[in-house]
Amino acid sequence: MTHPPSQVAPGSEKSQRLISLDAYRGFVMLAMVSGGFGLTQIAEKFPDNLWWERIDYQLSHVSWEGCSFWDLIQPSFMFMVGVAMPYSYASRLAKGLSKKMIWSHVLYRALALVLLGIFLRSNGSPQTRFTFEDVLTQIGLGYAFVYFFIGKGFRLQMAALWGILIFYWLAFVLYPLPGKDFDFAAAGVAPDFGPYSGFFAHWNKNTNCAAAFDVWFLNLFPWPEPWRFNGGGYQTLSFIPSMGTALIGLMAGEWLRGSRDGWTKCRNLLLGGILSLGLGWVAGQACCPIVKRIWTPSWVLFSGGWALLLLGCFYGIVDLKGYKQWTYPLIVVGMNSIAMYVMAHLAEDWLVQTLQTHLGADLFDGFWGPVEKNVSVLVILWLVCLWMYRKKIFLRI
Repeated sequence: MTHPPSQVAPGSEKSQRLISLDAYRGFVMLAMVSGGFGLTQIAEKFPDNLWWERIDYQLSHVSWEGCSFWDLIQPSFMFMVGVAMPYSYASRLAKGLSKKMIWSHVLYRALALVLLGIFLRSNGSPQTRFTFEDVLTQIGLGYAFVYFFIGKGFRLQMAALWGILIFYWLAFVLYPLPGKDFDFAAAGVAPDFGPYSGFFAHWNKNTNCAAAFDVWFLNLFPWPEPWRFNGGGYQTLSFIPSMGTALIGLMAGEWLRGSRDGWTKCRNLLLGGILSLGLGWVAGQACCPIVKRIWTPSWVLFSGGWALLLLGCFYGIVDLKGYKQWTYPLIVVGMNSIAMYVMAHLAEDWLVQTLQTHLGADLFDGFWGPVEKNVSVLVILWLVCLWMYRKKIFLRI
């Protein structure tokens, strides 16, 4: 996610950046930090307007099943982690690092990501919040496993992907459905929440095997009172299927580093995206619902398809057609994604309060106040990234 990849083969002396990956990363990061530009708050003022309903849907997480633009942010990060891995690995080999040193750094990065995710989730809390559903902790938990498959060949990588999906699918299927005496209130859901009955009920909110795991696992850590459920249905074990998302990215990254011509690579990225989307949709109808919050196997394929399509478009437009100038605002952020992510979590409220202190407490009170607030924060954080970019300061783990 944060290491700028180099298009370099092991032992080569010169590296060439994959600009499209930096641009894609910057695009996704800017979308996340924008908070939807505050348009969801504006949409609340027009409850019966079809166009505002569509905007609100695309800039919010769906309640359970389905996919919006906003839901594609986290899988894009997971996917890009995988894409960057072969570039990072080749670059480190080219610098003369031993495989032992590389693996030491892999384990350090994995631990650092988990700890940073916990730290950011704990911001503003009276004590450390040991939760592991944050994008950084999810990446860290599966990072070393995915890294192991660098250079292992397409067949083994594909076998690992399908092995993960089938294993996780079976874990949910074999876990018993809640009985008549199940305490739905203790799980944070209404007895009639559903939204599924029959076979698909194995993927209902907070009544699945991943939710049961968290009731045990998270209570191993200190809490003011026993941990009972995640209100949004997010679970620690989602890191297992999200490794599948990163593996799709790893295969795409190795494909891009291959010897075929650029347009063949681009075409196959797009075809792979269409195929993955189709498989995800079919799986969502027949095997398990498409649910981002618990990262169902169908979601892995469906969101991975979108990620492949987006990367293919960026690669064709930026690296092959050479239209690079427009990507500058994206690259400024894409090369400092960790810095932007941390600032967005730690500095947003402070920036808003500071602007109101010096420019008026009612600065963001108007009709377009939510938009003005989100745009102001985004511009300030982008300017910080621009300063870091010009000073060649890149925060990496």
